[in-house]
Amino acid sequence: MSLLRVCAFAKCLNRRNLFEKCPVRVSFPDRCQVCVSQRGGAVRRISETPFRLQRRNVAFVNSKAEEGKKRVLEQFQLLDVLEARIHQLQTDVLDVQHAKVQFVKAHTSGRGGVSGKAVKGGRQEKNDFTKSRQTKPDVTKSGQAGSTVGPKLQPSRWMEKLSKEKKNKLKKQQNVLMKFQEKSLGKTKGSKSSLLPPGTSLKTISGTSKKTVPLMGKSKKFAEEIQDATSTATGVSTAMPHKGSKLKQKKAKKQEQRDEESLAKEIAEVEELEKRLNQQAGQSIYSSQLECQQEDIGGTVIRDLQMSIRSYMEACVFAGDTERAHCFMLSQHKMMSRRRLLDTDIYNIMMRMWAKKGILNQIGRMFILLDEAGLKPNLGSYCAALECMGRNPNLSPKVVTRCLSQMEETGFTVDDVFSECVFHQDERDMVLKAVRIIQPDYQPQLISPTTSSEFYPPLVQDYYTQRADHQYPKLDFTCEELQKRFKRQLIMEQASKVTIDSVEESKPVTENMAKMRKLLADQRAQWQKILLQALRETKMILANTSNKNYRPDLYPYLCLLEDKEYVDVMIHSVTNMTPSGESLKILAKDLGHRIYTNYSVRQKNRNHIVEKLGNIYNAYTGLLAKDSQAYPVLPREHWCKIEMEQSSGPTLQGGETHWPYMTTLELGTVMVDIMVKNLKINSDILNPAQERKLIPILYHMYTFRSTRQVGFIKPHPILTQMLLEAMETKLTFDSSVIPMLCPPVPWTSVKFGAYLLTPTKLMRTVDGATQHGVLLEKCQNLHAVLDSLNQLGNCAWRINKRLLDLIISIFNDKGSEKLDIPPPLSEAPKIPHFNPQDPLYTASEKAHMKKEVIIAKKKCNEMHSLRMDALYKLSIANYMRDEIFWFPHNMDFRGRTYPCPPYFNHLGSDVTRAILVFAEGKKLGPKGLDWLKIHLVNLTGLKKKSSLQGRLEYANTIMEDILDSADNPLNGKKWWMNADEPWQALACCMEIANAVRSPDPVEFISHFPVHQDGSCNGLQHYAALGRDVIGATSVNLAPCDMPQDVYSGVAQQVEEFRARDAKQGVKIAQVLEGFISRKVVKQTVMTVVYGVTRYGGRLQIEKRLKEIDEFPKEYIWDASHYLVHQVFSGLKEMFTGTREIQDWLTESARLISKSGHTVEWVTPLGLPIIQPYHRIRNQVVKSTMQNINLQITHDTKERPDTVKQKNAFPPNFIHSLDSTHMMLTALSCYSAGLTFVSVHDCFWTHALTVDTMNKVCREQFVALHSQPILEELSTFLLQKYCKRPTADAKKKYQEYRRLMLLLAKVPQTGDFDLQQVKESTYFFS
Repeated sequence: MSLLRVCAFAKCLNRRNLFEKCPVRVSFPDRCQVCVSQRGGAVRRISETPFRLQRRNVAFVNSKAEEGKKRVLEQFQLLDVLEARIHQLQTDVLDVQHAKVQFVKAHTSGRGGVSGKAVKGGRQEKNDFTKSRQTKPDVTKSGQAGSTVGPKLQPSRWMEKLSKEKKNKLKKQQNVLMKFQEKSLGKTKGSKSSLLPPGTSLKTISGTSKKTVPLMGKSKKFAEEIQDATSTATGVSTAMPHKGSKLKQKKAKKQEQRDEESLAKEIAEVEELEKRLNQQAGQSIYSSQLECQQEDIGGTVIRDLQMSIRSYMEACVFAGDTERAHCFMLSQHKMMSRRRLLDTDIYNIMMRMWAKKGILNQIGRMFILLDEAGLKPNLGSYCAALECMGRNPNLSPKVVTRCLSQMEETGFTVDDVFSECVFHQDERDMVLKAVRIIQPDYQPQLISPTTSSEFYPPLVQDYYTQRADHQYPKLDFTCEELQKRFKRQLIMEQASKVTIDSVEESKPVTENMAKMRKLLADQRAQWQKILLQALRETKMILANTSNKNYRPDLYPYLCLLEDKEYVDVMIHSVTNMTPSGESLKILAKDLGHRIYTNYSVRQKNRNHIVEKLGNIYNAYTGLLAKDSQAYPVLPREHWCKIEMEQSSGPTLQGGETHWPYMTTLELGTVMVDIMVKNLKINSDILNPAQERKLIPILYHMYTFRSTRQVGFIKPHPILTQMLLEAMETKLTFDSSVIPMLCPPVPWTSVKFGAYLLTPTKLMRTVDGATQHGVLLEKCQNLHAVLDSLNQLGNCAWRINKRLLDLIISIFNDKGSEKLDIPPPLSEAPKIPHFNPQDPLYTASEKAHMKKEVIIAKKKCNEMHSLRMDALYKLSIANYMRDEIFWFPHNMDFRGRTYPCPPYFNHLGSDVTRAILVFAEGKKLGPKGLDWLKIHLVNLTGLKKKSSLQGRLEYANTIMEDILDSADNPLNGKKWWMNADEPWQALACCMEIANAVRSPDPVEFISHFPVHQDGSCNGLQHYAALGRDVIGATSVNLAPCDMPQDVYSGVAQQVEEFRARDAKQGVKIAQVLEGFISRKVVKQTVMTVVYGVTRYGGRLQIEKRLKEIDEFPKEYIWDASHYLVHQVFSGLKEMFTGTREIQDWLTESARLISKSGHTVEWVTPLGLPIIQPYHRIRNQVVKSTMQNINLQITHDTKERPDTVKQKNAFPPNFIHSLDSTHMMLTALSCYSAGLTFVSVHDCFWTHALTVDTMNKVCREQFVALHSQPILEELSTFLLQKYCKRPTADAKKKYQEYRRLMLLLAKVPQTGDFDLQQVKESTYFFS
């Protein structure tokens, strides 16, 4: 890369004129016109003051003399800028031998001309300058970096930099230049060549002759000094020596030497790292994930468009509109701009369609189109051709032979077709029939799903290869019972929705209630007819419109189901709409998603998948049922084995195309538009005295969310009143909302598992994000992750009926805020009514009343939301009260697991956790009752600092209160109501009472789950990563007689800080005396390791302070601001290793995202994780109602959001580690025959097996952190993001070097011995 060189101004200025017209008394060499023309505008913008800018705008009134003076001044300013620019570019080059620096000597005469060689050199400089503008961020006319990715420059940056450099290096420059002049006078041409490194030339311009002399290296250090001096010298030929201090010169020289040594050391480190990375390339255990993300993201746009095209064509084919699909295919193929979006799979859709019809010549045409598009047929193409041949009974064998030969020439075998292709209906039989025309005895050779040759991460290598001691648990059901349950679940999913009874108290049906119910029934029947007609009219309009040009439209998506199904979905959404309404975007998304779910279920029915699924599931029950033999395999392995054995017929996995988010949203918007325009009601339906006219029951309006205007769909008050007075006792849900009635289908791949027919994602993502799915599909082995999800899903549950009935009774009796049961809307505050036009009110009174109205409406909306949430949970629980059920699981992008049913699950509130117990019961055993008592004390939150023995003794002293709570929960002493988790505490009281009153507590069968919770689990992982002795002790990694409470420790340290400040007279510290407690700081301490900021921490502390009635409200803001600083300071002192690791992760993410990449890593179990935080891109979804503006933050085409990437990396990385620990524990517990479920870092099991689970939990934590986690992360990031810049991108070398050195500098660890965790009683307790 050539540096910008200082040249002569070609025939434009002489020295005398410069001195005459400019007050700056410095001798300058002439400069080239190229530099002036390219940089003049920028310098003017940089240097001019606002006053001069104003003068320049009216420059036409100035005299020529004034213009000339100003132009000369601007040119001098340009020279300073160019000199600073030269120095910057020179400092960017690390190896002087690669720099091509040309030095220019000023003219001695005022009017000296420029020789031909100099002019030629100037032309060459123009080319070099143009090239440099293409590779360097330059200064534009606005004074900003020319590159779109460069930082914005301050207008005076170059001038300040130049001035500073002149002052610091003036003495060194003059001494070096004197040496240069003395040596130059006595040297020959050859001797001059020794002054600069090879490849560098010295260009001398004088009045007589100009020669370009190559300089060969003799003294590299001296040449570097010359180069450094020249980069900041104002005039080489006129510089005069200066008498400076020798001491300062020596210090400067030593500093320069130290800088050079440091730079050389860094370069050597980088070279050593590069060698190491090259040696490790391909050897990483996660090498399959090391492909650069940008390679895939470059095709994100095309992939999204391909998904849109594929889903549209599949919808056309499914709806039977073959002509539309064929015309659309041809229209895309004809236009080159669209053809590039097509891939072979899109052509295969048409091939499969023609294959079903047995039209072979159309298959041939598709092969021709593939060739025209420059694509090659894949296995799907040949599969469609063979299927078509199998459907032609009189086909010549030569055709099949030619097809098989061409397939073999492409590199495919017949076995590949049967192993890798997805078959629907009878396609497999037809392909086999075609092959047997040539090979009558052919039998497909399928690959056996053996695990012996598979690769597993080191953490689970022994788990999968050494299974002699594994004892996989069985369910307490026979095969026949499980098969019956499968049929019930299948019927529910095929119906796509479930109607259940509400738990709201059924009051006697009054005359008004009967009237409202009849009116609603009549209106719904009428609305169905109206919507049916409107839907058909909309389809007709779309069909006629879309026939004119074959572009993707919504018509096929409105033809996938029966018209009545669309209408039912719309009616259901109207019935469930809240009185406050719903945003158009959310409502449209829900409608579109319901249509896609129904379509997916119907598609599986048509493809004959349901029958095959039943056959495989019936065989699969043999692994789980108690009346079958024991199998030494996991559920996933057993399912895959059965699926291979029953390979005939359709394929269960694959073949589905998810609809793009925009398609789902647009479809839902059309349906909302139909509802708003056509659903109407008589205005006098409730008040016959009013004038009769038809009014809409839904209104499209706008409201503000923060500063954004959002479209809203709100029901008319008449409809709301009718629904309220009717008090209907039925609730309708999607089938996926209800827990499963049979064990879930095991996850066997990224796209198959959980529900029987309902489509479910393995990884929860933001709507429209696809990068996570792409990474998962590239993974070679996710077996450990899938098996842990299957283990969690196989846990059977049932309802604690007694507790459920108690909760329902309070729910129907005005609720209880203390017990977290929301009251009904009848208890909501009344909304004040007033006339804003009333002159009796003053302006301040009107403003006050308006504020009161807003607060009352907000409170009513919150109460309604909480009430409906509780109603849904309790109604579902009541619906399942006599059932045994299962929760299928999936995970978020960090690997944290969640139950799929959204409302009712064990991750819910205290109420929902309390009414859930294990379906399987186990004896308490000798220590089970003690664990129940300890668990009860944990739920109360009273003895957190006590030992386990102390908690047990406390439980024994309050047995009277425990039994009273169990016998008289609402009429007794009500001791349980004061617990932190009151409902779970009451459930535990009832379990203890039943156990102690049984004939033999040891033999008592308990279904109650006992929890073991991590002690600030995020800090535990940080302390283990850093081997921090003090931090590990604070979070109970080290064995102690008493539990260490990190929250109390931080609170104590904050109190010490407060007392110190109070003595010094700090007012807020004095006010806070007596108010700093564990509760105040707990949430902030807990979340600081998960990335909470000081702002978020202040809000948390503010909320806690507001809960203290005695604390003066006027000091809440100052107190929370003060305390959050003290909490962060205390944590920094207590957890030094944690802060170092957190800072390293944060800075690594910052540099990675600044380089244009999103942060990605792989967990120790091989799960790839990518952070979906990008800069916001606004996208508009157009519709007849309104344009929906979407703020998309996951678009991989946009640059990463550096702030979110760096702030989220530490907490997300820790979340991925705690999910890994949970998965390891789940796998080991399953192989030991334990029942195990988790709520993130809280593990549940039977009282009998708590000790076993604790042992497994600690062993797996030690095994996890015995791996070189940070070192492997460093290696992964280095290999992924540290790609050495090419020759054309040398400007990025410094960023590359800085990133590489940072990623390689793994934080040092302490001396904590991880094996101590195995002996720590309070690690999880």
